[in-house]
Amino acid sequence: MASSRCCVSSLLNCFLICVILWSHLSDAVFDKSNRRPNIVLILTDDLDIAMGGLSPLSKTKKLIGDAGITFTNAFVASPLCCPSRASILTGKYPHNHHVINNTLEGNCSSKAWQKTEEAHTFPALLKNFANYQTFFAGKYLNQYGHSEAGGVEHVPPGWSYWVGLERNSKYYNYTLSVNGKAQKHGADYSKDYLTDVLANMSLDFLQYKSNFQPFFMMVSTPAPHSPWTAAPQYQGSFNNTKAPRDPNFNVHGKDKHWLIRQAKTPMSNSSVQFLDDAFRKRWRTLLSVDDLVEKIVQRLEDRGELDNTYIIFTSDNGYHTGQFSLPLDKRQLYEFDIRVPLMVRGPNIKPNQTSQMLVANVDLGPTILDIAGYNVNKTQMDGMSFLPIMMNSSSWRTDILVEYEGEGRNVSDPACPLLGPGVAECFPDCVCEDSYNNTYACVRTISPSANLQYCEFDDNEVFVEVYNVTADPYQLTNIAKTIDQEVLEKMNHRLMILQSCSGQSCRTTLFIHKLMLNIKV
Repeated sequence: MASSRCCVSSLLNCFLICVILWSHLSDAVFDKSNRRPNIVLILTDDLDIAMGGLSPLSKTKKLIGDAGITFTNAFVASPLCCPSRASILTGKYPHNHHVINNTLEGNCSSKAWQKTEEAHTFPALLKNFANYQTFFAGKYLNQYGHSEAGGVEHVPPGWSYWVGLERNSKYYNYTLSVNGKAQKHGADYSKDYLTDVLANMSLDFLQYKSNFQPFFMMVSTPAPHSPWTAAPQYQGSFNNTKAPRDPNFNVHGKDKHWLIRQAKTPMSNSSVQFLDDAFRKRWRTLLSVDDLVEKIVQRLEDRGELDNTYIIFTSDNGYHTGQFSLPLDKRQLYEFDIRVPLMVRGPNIKPNQTSQMLVANVDLGPTILDIAGYNVNKTQMDGMSFLPIMMNSSSWRTDILVEYEGEGRNVSDPACPLLGPGVAECFPDCVCEDSYNNTYACVRTISPSANLQYCEFDDNEVFVEVYNVTADPYQLTNIAKTIDQEVLEKMNHRLMILQSCSGQSCRTTLFIHKLMLNIKV
């Protein structure tokens, strides 16, 4: 009997060893084309495209852009961090996810957001229904970690591994939530510089994750957001660089909304020096992002996983430094604030491609779900998968919606008492970047026959701005009063449709023909 038990035990052990060996061999031997792809999303903070924001990112352009596809017409649904990030996570326009600004009261990482939207984000769908292991590191939403929103103990659903920054972007002296436990960091570059910490944690995940599930990894860097703290080795870079002096730099927006008209033109020398200094600092912080991208790509290559991994690089909004005499910020409806970089490499994407198709950040979630094999039509997302574009399909939408709800203070800024209440972000020289009635919605249209932007403000004037971006790429001339009335009515009608759309109705394509023939500039 003892001999029989010993024999059975030996056979069982042999069987288990064979199963383990077979599982390892099958993972390595079976055709990799049958394996679901991995996905990496690298999200920067306030990185523009219009002012040369990709210039410091030479390695990123080579490793992602040159190795795949670059989208030249990529836009955000709202040019502000929290609403834009909510659109990325949910695939929805702001009027459907209800995050309107960077405050708790504006639904940024609020309890209401957690109850209504957070469980339905694309990472939650990847983890719960597509069996992906998911990893997050970096800035999430601006109010994440707030005591009134669950503190750092709150780990959003959908993440297998969670490293979330408490509140807004910093480079030193911050707190991370590591799977719900606070991890405090100081000001020692070797241990605490946030961009490098995120890079190292990402590399650790790639090294120690399971090899038997596909993965999704989202790395959300602080750069190039203020306070623009560069790594020590890069603090002397770009010393002779200045903000671009494009045609819309330091000029008066005389035919624009009153908030733009209130900017002081020409800007003071001190304001110009301030924005030039900020511009240089922004670029310096990006050099560490470039290093992060290189490290992640190299680790994927070392592990033999690069060929089966999609890597997406983008930003949550653009930025301006001196355009229309606004010193520096985002929030405005113009190309410099709403247009962002977008580059993708991955399986079956041919290198050195450029696409002029119109994509928005509400499309990121649907695209990632599509890559993972999840049916986007099962969701309530407003965006569309642009995976077919990357595979050379030509049929696509021609317009998107951009929405922003302005913010203002209830009381006057003590530094600018003459301005009165209702404005915000009034620096330097008491030039305000925002106000309560800086609330607008735009239709951004790009088709073979039209490259237009139509915007309406929710103010007493119902102020309208319209730009023919082909003829006027710097948006110097508002043609709202000279454009053909029929075109104006069509754009107004399309805006009303998009402002009330939800899910599938937002994905309905609209082809605008012969609009350009009716434009009088």
